[in-house]
Amino acid sequence: MDETLLRGLIPAVLAILVRRGADFAAAEDAVQDALVEALRSWPDDPPRDPKGWLITVAWRRFLDATRADASRRRREERVEDEPPAGRVAEGDDSLWLYFLCAHPRLTPSSAAALTLRAVGGLTTRQIAQAYLVPEATMAQRISRAKRTVADVRFDRPGDVATVLRVLYLIFNEGYTSDDADLAAEAIRLARQLAALHDHPEIAGLLALMLLHHARRAARFTADGALMPLADQDRGRWDTTAIAEAVDILQAALARDALGEFQAQAAIAALHADAPSTAETDWVQIVEWYDELVRLTDSPVVRLNRAVALGEADGARAGLAALADLDAALPRYDAVAAHLHERAGDLAEAARRYAAAARAAHSSAERDHLYRQAARLNGH
Repeated sequence: MDETLLRGLIPAVLAILVRRGADFAAAEDAVQDALVEALRSWPDDPPRDPKGWLITVAWRRFLDATRADASRRRREERVEDEPPAGRVAEGDDSLWLYFLCAHPRLTPSSAAALTLRAVGGLTTRQIAQAYLVPEATMAQRISRAKRTVADVRFDRPGDVATVLRVLYLIFNEGYTSDDADLAAEAIRLARQLAALHDHPEIAGLLALMLLHHARRAARFTADGALMPLADQDRGRWDTTAIAEAVDILQAALARDALGEFQAQAAIAALHADAPSTAETDWVQIVEWYDELVRLTDSPVVRLNRAVALGEADGARAGLAALADLDAALPRYDAVAAHLHERAGDLAEAARRYAAAARAAHSSAERDHLYRQAARLNGH
């Protein structure tokens, strides 16, 4: 079973059901039912036309659900005749669906969650982890979003900023889980968006994705162990992608309309430009984090700034900045462990690494943090 193929077909199938007259929430449910049926039947009986098969099954599921709902009799009459079976014309509806999911009736966070679930193919658990909330909370948020748009026509494109946020979340999910296909899809859509809209923040997001993706070959060892930035073989970084990203970023920054994606990309570019961690321009990175704090006032940004400050001005300065933040923040213990180790407090650093490992979302990150704790305990 090619799950990458399945995930790639979701936007096209969903778009066709919406264009045939299905409301978005019902169409999404029907597509999910069709995916479940595909997982059950395809291993033994793979279809010759996977996309056509999914469209046919999803449309029938939608019709079945529509007929079972007495309150939707008028809709049932309108869609009674099933379109003839056959191959469907190819087309890329992904970006169109991203804009439709960013519907004006939804808050940006709800629109993003709905898009990640319905179009991005992420599970509710993955989305909850991206938003740093419990899975049950995210399930409720997605359900409310689907109810909100249950009876509206998806004919008004939503906000570009919301689409950017969703693309970034999808890229991060692919990047952190080492799902190259998911990360590459986010980059592909960002390129499409940049071609359609001349805006420095779109360019900033594309540059940021390219800079991070350029390091993918060096992020894990041959046996799957996570390799931190400081220990990566920089000779394995994709210099072509880095050069492209820097050109895109410089053109965006020249327009003097700074946004958070441009600032993040500037930080990533400084890392990409440095021959080693020791030779990184940490002072300038701290300055860019100051800009990010001004733009977002995000505690996660302040957490990352503490790391950079620890490199620029010493571990004690980083720990002092960390003291002003909520210890419940994700990665707080990992950052504290790093700074305590640099300050020479190995016992506290080991304790913090172990605590961070217990809270890690991925097995690669958890194993890396436990190895760090074991290394320090060995001293």
